[in-house]
Amino acid sequence: MDFNVKKIACGAGLFFTRAVQFTEEKLGQAEKTELDAHFENLMSRADCTKNWTEKIYRQTEVLLQPNPSARIEEFLYEKLDRKAPSRITNAELLGQYMQDAAKEFGPGTPYGSTLIEVGECERRLGAAEREFLQTSAISFLTPLRNFLEGDWRTISKERRLLENLRLDLDACKTRLKKAKVAEAKAAMAPDFQETRPRNYVLSASASALWSEEVEKAEHELRVAQTEFDRQAEVTRLLLEGISSTHVNHLRCLHEFVEAQAAYYKRCHFHMQELQKELGRLPNAFALNSNPSVATAGSASEGISSPVETDTLKIEEVQAPATGTRKAKVLYDYDAADSSELSLLADELITVYTVPGMDSDWLIGERGNQKGKVPVTYLELLS
Repeated sequence: MDFNVKKIACGAGLFFTRAVQFTEEKLGQAEKTELDAHFENLMSRADCTKNWTEKIYRQTEVLLQPNPSARIEEFLYEKLDRKAPSRITNAELLGQYMQDAAKEFGPGTPYGSTLIEVGECERRLGAAEREFLQTSAISFLTPLRNFLEGDWRTISKERRLLENLRLDLDACKTRLKKAKVAEAKAAMAPDFQETRPRNYVLSASASALWSEEVEKAEHELRVAQTEFDRQAEVTRLLLEGISSTHVNHLRCLHEFVEAQAAYYKRCHFHMQELQKELGRLPNAFALNSNPSVATAGSASEGISSPVETDTLKIEEVQAPATGTRKAKVLYDYDAADSSELSLLADELITVYTVPGMDSDWLIGERGNQKGKVPVTYLELLS
């Protein structure tokens, strides 16, 4: 018990000494040991790295999981050291709803068959999204979190210890300075004409006492300086490790970009395949404003789609004098038959409409080539 009381009293005294030193520094009544410029730059760079890493980490979390409730749930599972349950993505859920609806409406109907195709594509998009989330969490989020919760906590701990040792060092310097001033006053030549010899004896005793205080203060200063220098070196090495952290985060950033590029590439591929598949469905766009056409189209396989009922002959179509526009091709398109025009992404073509033609198609021209092109593959220019 006595040992604990002494330890508590010693700790309280040390805390009080540091508090006094810190207060006097703020008031300009005590000198402060300044770190060299290189050390200050290292600390500033480390603080900057921590702040921006934290912001990037938080915003990446929002990007990968926009739902704050889901993020809180994952955080709680992580703190409880339990595996979070697998969560279906929104695209997968939408695809499931579309396919369930197709069963109700009838998979043989134009709407039902289209719902099946779109629903399957949405499920593929959802699966690609889930894989992207898992890859990004492992290759990008985890290293950033490891730095914030591991390396940075160690750096912060050593910096706090360095600051405490710096306060102890400056407090020792202040005590030594005061002891030397008191010793100098006590060592002043005594007045031998003094009629009271007792004052002379007291003056000599005080001088010897302050000499001992100076020696004690000098010893404490040397010990404090040694501990401060040792801690400064440890902290400096940790701060210089921030360069390695930047290299590691750079590699993780490249992996994140590659995962994101692969994800969007897969999504683009699935959407292109969906558009091609919808273009092959004979009744995919049969539901127009004319009910009799839709009914006739679904009643018999021998009756063609609205685009074909007009028996449009591309070679006989003449471009109107006005109404032609330029269009940029968004995706590659392979013509399904001789009446269509194959397209290449990013090329410019001339397009126009003809009377009686389905609104989802245009006539496209490229030099001497002419044919039908789907509107969804184009970006109309003014």
